[in-house]
Amino acid sequence: MYSIRKIVVIALMLFVAGAILVRLFQVQIFDSSYKLTAESNSRRKVVQYPSRGLVYDRNGKLLVSNQAVYDIMIVPREVQEFDSIDFCHTVGIEIADLRNLFQELRQNIRRRRASTYKPSVFVKQVSGERFASFQEKMFRFPGFYAQRRTLRKYEYPNAANVLGYVGEVNENIIKKNPYYTQGDYIGISGIESSFEEYLRGQKGVSYLMVDVHGRQKGEFRDGEFDTTAVSGKNLTLSLDIELQEYGERLMKGKTGSIVAIRPETGEILCMVSAPSYDPSLLVGRDRSVNFPILSTDPLKPLFNRAIQAWYPPGSTFKTLNALIGLQEGVVTEHSKFPCNHGYQIGSFHLGCHGHASPLDLRQSIQHSCNGYYCYEFRTLLDAPKFGGAHNALDVWKNHLIKFGLGYRLGIDIANENRGFVPNTAYFDKAKGKNWNSLGVISLSIGQGELLLTPIQLCNVAATIANKGWFYTPHVVHQIEDMEIDSLYRTKHYTGIDTTYFNIVQDGMEAAVWGASGGTAHGAQIPGIKVCGKTGTAQNPHGKDHSIFMSFAPREKPEIAISVYVENAGFGATWAVPIGSLMIEKYLTGSIRPERKWVEDRMLNAVLVNK
Repeated sequence: MYSIRKIVVIALMLFVAGAILVRLFQVQIFDSSYKLTAESNSRRKVVQYPSRGLVYDRNGKLLVSNQAVYDIMIVPREVQEFDSIDFCHTVGIEIADLRNLFQELRQNIRRRRASTYKPSVFVKQVSGERFASFQEKMFRFPGFYAQRRTLRKYEYPNAANVLGYVGEVNENIIKKNPYYTQGDYIGISGIESSFEEYLRGQKGVSYLMVDVHGRQKGEFRDGEFDTTAVSGKNLTLSLDIELQEYGERLMKGKTGSIVAIRPETGEILCMVSAPSYDPSLLVGRDRSVNFPILSTDPLKPLFNRAIQAWYPPGSTFKTLNALIGLQEGVVTEHSKFPCNHGYQIGSFHLGCHGHASPLDLRQSIQHSCNGYYCYEFRTLLDAPKFGGAHNALDVWKNHLIKFGLGYRLGIDIANENRGFVPNTAYFDKAKGKNWNSLGVISLSIGQGELLLTPIQLCNVAATIANKGWFYTPHVVHQIEDMEIDSLYRTKHYTGIDTTYFNIVQDGMEAAVWGASGGTAHGAQIPGIKVCGKTGTAQNPHGKDHSIFMSFAPREKPEIAISVYVENAGFGATWAVPIGSLMIEKYLTGSIRPERKWVEDRMLNAVLVNK
């Protein structure tokens, strides 16, 4: 019995010893991971950051490129005594900055945001010239080395709110997306944000042999473990940068926006938000200085009014009420309503400017008659077929939704606003359930609770130009080697008969070219059949907003446009000439000599004071 027990114990000991020997043999001969770990003491992992994709305008002009900069990296455990004055002079910082950087590094190590063994960014965005000097002296600064990065370079001082800007990732972004690590950059706004995954490319990594002074001694294992960085994809925008630049000059000294769309494609030709800023201000080290200035500016240059601001559409909205009235059969092109300087019922009066009376539908658009649309809107809401104003209002809203109102259009730039189109439930809550058509009469002339964004109004103009359909507006024409999303290649139909659009177009043409005058008479461009509609929107915070909606030429329209000039007064005074100049610039490439005085007046006008 004893001998059997002895044999079992010896067998177990031999088995364990054999297993250990086999494992040692495997580790030393076949498994290289431990060897790699030992070798890591003499190798450095360097992330290869890809160049972000380039950005071009519709005519192939380069808008956004890249410029090389270098981050000075630090491996804390390798740092030895060094000449701090020489270091600061070499990388372009002050001695106080150096002390602050070390203090911040110690805090990050305590909070486990940085490691004493792994490299982290110490001095950001050193220029190529300073990098060359640092590289020569790097042996004097053990524990430091340089890593190449790229920053955006903006070739034009325009389209800042469209292009957006790039900034450093924060902890929330890192937690949500493992692609990013501390010190990485990401698109924050504009197309830099919306198309981040295409523009950023794919990071690579290389392993280098270094000596005790941190100097590079060549590739580790001949690059066996290296991966190549893949550059981001290039974007071609639908923007015409010359038109964009011209629009920004026209809006200098003003607050508001200009949006232009090519109706047949839905492509955005320009998107001006005023005031704006030079996108180069938010690049590199200057960003930390300039961003607080821009973000606290009372005129909000970082706010993209073209897609984020809500405004009443004013009288431009009469075109939509006309179309809905025609489609629902409550008016015809020959319907006439009186206007005695406005709409009067009992003690209620809504004013209007002087013009002939009564007017038919085409003339009501031509002369922008408030009285006409008060009658028309109440006729719609009180039509017996709807069984009451509450049901009729929801029918009215459903028509507007098909024009892209009340909800986000879905453009390819982040932070688009939805505007607001009230429905029955809204008024039931706000006014009680006994409200009637007179109680919401302000909607007839684009006032009251109704709010649109400038891009929505421009899309309305494009939809009227197309006689009832539109593509979702978009600013990216092409992604390198890819098609744009099918969303931007799908037609959306309003469901309103094409014939009715002809009638409204007649009225918009007459507003510009009518022999008896029209509210948009100042939009005339010789040789171009411009259709337009003015608006003057009441503003409880100050002077009325000046508005213009237009497209041209009437046959085969090439451009649709909306112009908002905040607190500027009548639509005909400012928005109309700005819109007509933009149309002429796009369609002909220049402004006719006889209209130079109009251009000079718009360029030199200052309508806002800080």
